[in-house]
Amino acid sequence: MRVVSLVPSLTEAVAVTLPGLLVGATDWCTHPADLDLPRVGGTKYPDLDRIRALRPDLVLLNIEENRREDAAALAAAGVSIRLTYPRTVDGALTELADLLRDLGASAEPDWLASARRAWAARPETPVTRRAVVPVWRRPWVVLGADTFAGDVLRRLGVSNLYAEQPQRYPRPTLEQLRATVPELVVLPDEPYRFARDDGPEAFPGMPCALVSGRHLTWYGPSLAAAPAVLAAQLANPVVAG
Repeated sequence: MRVVSLVPSLTEAVAVTLPGLLVGATDWCTHPADLDLPRVGGTKYPDLDRIRALRPDLVLLNIEENRREDAAALAAAGVSIRLTYPRTVDGALTELADLLRDLGASAEPDWLASARRAWAARPETPVTRRAVVPVWRRPWVVLGADTFAGDVLRRLGVSNLYAEQPQRYPRPTLEQLRATVPELVVLPDEPYRFARDDGPEAFPGMPCALVSGRHLTWYGPSLAAAPAVLAAQLANPVVAG
């Protein structure tokens, strides 16, 4: 089987579980570090001609990361596609197991079993901190309702103040964000690369946790380490003057 992945999380999951299956990936597929594959552009605007030229038996997409238009164009061209859309940790573990089995894995890979154990060993923590979770600035965009990353944080005791909004990714003003008076501001390093000097200064006097975007938003091998990595980062916020 020849597989093209347009989802960085799934690229890593397939590459480490079923080496040799992937024949193409996006420019944003950065894991595993030694991945050596033809690139087909970005997740939002892939080169569809290049994808078709790779003669894939299957293209992996995600409803959130990839555009509906590209999925429709590939399907119309006779290319088989598989859409993923996990919105919870448990949902991600299930979708990964189903996908890898359908791709030919004879047993659940060690990293997926480790991820199950890691999350099972950390029972859901009672909510202790009310937070806002920006994922972009200029304009500000935050996590809203029904997101995988939101469930990850909830499992770690962080309540997203925008979780009840109708939009999945609201665009409040900075003044509106500050007015929610969050107990914590969670700033991942992707998709926007928040850093100590880029993000916390917008929330003076408020604790800001700088966290790994890969461990917060990727659903793949990073899930095994995510509970410990994120818990440590959430416990050590910085406060801008």
